[in-house]
Amino acid sequence: MTCWCDAKREGVCNAVSEQDPQSQSGAQNVRPSGLPSRRDIIRARQEAAAKSRMQRSAAPVRDGVPPRASSSPKTGADSSDGQLNASSTGDVPTPDSRREQGASGSGNATRPGVPTPVRSTTPAAPAAPSVEPQQGRAGESNIPTAANAREVPKPAGSAGGASPVLMDPLTTGVRSRRIEVERKRLRRKRRNAKIRSFFILLTVAAVLAGCAYISFKLLWKDGSVQVSDDYPGPGTGSVEFVINPSDTGAIIGANLVKAGVVKSEEAFLVAWNDNADATSIQPGTYQLKKQMSAVQAVAALLDETRRSSNAVTVIPGASVKDVTEKMKAFAKFSDEDVDAAVKDPAAIGLPAEANGSLEGWLAPGTYEIHVDEKPAQVLERMVKGTVTTLEELQVPREQWHTVLTKASILEMEVNIDRYLPQVARVIENRLANPAGETAGFLNMDSTVNYGVGRSGGIPTADDLEKDTPYNTYIHKGLPPTPIASPSREAVEATLKPADGDWLYFVTVDLDSGETKFAVTKDEHDANIVLLRQWCEAHKDKC
Repeated sequence: MTCWCDAKREGVCNAVSEQDPQSQSGAQNVRPSGLPSRRDIIRARQEAAAKSRMQRSAAPVRDGVPPRASSSPKTGADSSDGQLNASSTGDVPTPDSRREQGASGSGNATRPGVPTPVRSTTPAAPAAPSVEPQQGRAGESNIPTAANAREVPKPAGSAGGASPVLMDPLTTGVRSRRIEVERKRLRRKRRNAKIRSFFILLTVAAVLAGCAYISFKLLWKDGSVQVSDDYPGPGTGSVEFVINPSDTGAIIGANLVKAGVVKSEEAFLVAWNDNADATSIQPGTYQLKKQMSAVQAVAALLDETRRSSNAVTVIPGASVKDVTEKMKAFAKFSDEDVDAAVKDPAAIGLPAEANGSLEGWLAPGTYEIHVDEKPAQVLERMVKGTVTTLEELQVPREQWHTVLTKASILEMEVNIDRYLPQVARVIENRLANPAGETAGFLNMDSTVNYGVGRSGGIPTADDLEKDTPYNTYIHKGLPPTPIASPSREAVEATLKPADGDWLYFVTVDLDSGETKFAVTKDEHDANIVLLRQWCEAHKDKC
């Protein structure tokens, strides 16, 4: 046996049997880098396994009982003279050698100087020398070969003595535990990934199912509307249908159901929304059929050949006389029916605040007249429009008549809307200061013209001297009734007049509507000169 020591590890020797060609070949086959090749590792393992089988087959049988292999003895250092100490119980000590725990971390090194006995039931036999794995430089491997594999002696009594059995450190120790921990971590990671994938798929499936359900309900609803809530068309008979300027698609659909043209509002609204041109349907009177499909009804309303205009338009500043003349011009209304409707306040829904006078209560707008509609019904819609405006502007009911009277004067005096708040302030200042220069007189030409039956222009000297209830040059305060139908803008200006001390105003240009305002009478007289100059240049308009 030859021994040599590593200079870097004092007291640690690697012993290789000179008679063991396998050990020698293994030591010689170590590559310069200190790492054995894969071929050397496989050959070393095969040779060790073959040698172990041969030794077991040659082991003698004592008393009919084959020898039992003992566990691998642990090595340790005993006394300094290297003698083996055996106890009375048959413990077999290991060879005397000092071992330190190497940098390779094989996990089988013990503390130096502590003997580790191995109990055996067979007589003690010389222990075979063991070959420690090379603890070389940094980067050297502990992969076992014939040179660096740990040899475990076989039980004594076997043929050929206690031949060593190579054990692979790759299958034991810290490395095995690390591999097992890594495998558990990977298994746990795969399990968690599967769980997450399951819940993600479940969520996606739930969302898709919800979308499919909603889509089905919507499609089913649309289909049911088309099938069960609509007529198949094309319709029968003839019916006259009226669309007013303010009618929306929903109002038109509701009126079509009442007239028996379509079966349901839902079916008509579906057809209305599906047709991009439906919003261009014009007010008027249409010749339709009963029990038409919703699609055909929309198409008929877009057909200009089916529409005729049977409308009465009330413009801002129009009087009751102007409106009734338009209604009498309508071929299906007689003069007697129109006059009777004007004289029946209850039939037309005139509020008590009007004091029985219809003037000023006919809201501006265009009103389509049905073929079977009566004059009282048309006038009722006009009055209802004025009441709606007053309610929307939150005018107290007891002030309805006064507000309409002031607003009607503004409507007739002002041609440009931007002057409305200023003229409203002039009216308020004159009424609020009866001791001022105007002495409580409004002095409005528009009221004088209304009293003499004129609708505009500058009153003459005779008109100004004529005593009528509407001559505000003679009578203080407001006239007894409104003098025309005011616009919504005139009503709003009456409720919110501009700030100022003006007592006078005059329109100096009847074409452009230019108006001058003054605080004193002298300033007002200078503005009147401007008006007279304009009238001299435009005698046909004054």
